[in-house]
Amino acid sequence: MRLSKGAFGLSLGLVVGLYVLLATWWLIIIDSNGFYMSKLSRFFYGYYVGWGGGLIGFFGGFVYGFVAGFLIAWIYNTVRPKFRKYIEPERVINDK
Repeated sequence: MRLSKGAFGLSLGLVVGLYVLLATWWLIIIDSNGFYMSKLSRFFYGYYVGWGGGLIGFFGGFVYGFVAGFLIAWIYNTVRPKFRKYIEPERVINDK
């Protein structure tokens, strides 16, 4: 089974982006200082712990997740044929 690079990248990008968005907004709702989330500003240009910063974090997380998902699917599709005999069981055909 081959993985679709675009679909895998899109799904992983959405997961990472939504995680950053919801984690940021959750910190605002519970009135936390967001010390550890503020460290994401090193990775996402313009990110801050705030309502708008959550949206910036979503887009940054989406890009990172998309690239990671695309590369994971590409590596899987490249390596899988070489190790196919080890990871896929042989098909048994019953001739009755």
